[in-house]
Amino acid sequence: MQDIEKFIRGFSRFQQQYLAEPSRFESLREGQHPGTLVIGCCDSRVDPALLTGSDPGELFVVRNIANLVPPCTPDAPPGVTSAIEFAVCGLEVARIIVLGHARCGGIRALMSPRRIAAETNFVERWMRIAEPVRERVLRELPHKDDPKQHKACELGSILHSLDNLMTYPWIKQRVEEGRLILHGWYFDITTGALLAYSPRKQEFLPLVSSLQEGQPAAA
Repeated sequence: MQDIEKFIRGFSRFQQQYLAEPSRFESLREGQHPGTLVIGCCDSRVDPALLTGSDPGELFVVRNIANLVPPCTPDAPPGVTSAIEFAVCGLEVARIIVLGHARCGGIRALMSPRRIAAETNFVERWMRIAEPVRERVLRELPHKDDPKQHKACELGSILHSLDNLMTYPWIKQRVEEGRLILHGWYFDITTGALLAYSPRKQEFLPLVSSLQEGQPAAA
């Protein structure tokens, strides 16, 4: 019951911070107008709103295991794809951020398969979306140890999801018209750094370095 009591106290703080001042929450009562869609991982350590210091109404968030985006096919999982469709076509967000992270359990399950539930095995089936990334890592980095392979797969899966986003015609059109921008971000839990993929340099560069390294300019 201690956890429940903590949650109730937390809601009370939220109520005082946001709802006690009518002007602060008034517009959100009428509807939402977020400018950003974040596709993040379910991992309890990687909360997009907490990581970015965002207030209610600023982010439209889709979370799933390993922050994956399935390609646009007739049998694509409707839960994730419908949320993306609503954010892009309904809310007209201006940007999409695919937010990956270090030490991802979903990527670990992909790289070192093991059954979690013998009867359903939903995790393994979901992670098949990133199977091409796993195959490429094993092919290109066969002699690297597990941590290096896992990180390569974590980074590669972000790029794979960005590629998959471009298979949706209504995303591709908006990107080509300059109405929508796609970003790939990586939160390194081990160092506290935030990296972003630079298409120009074709690598992940620091947006915010670890506390030990200071604060560099954005990529």
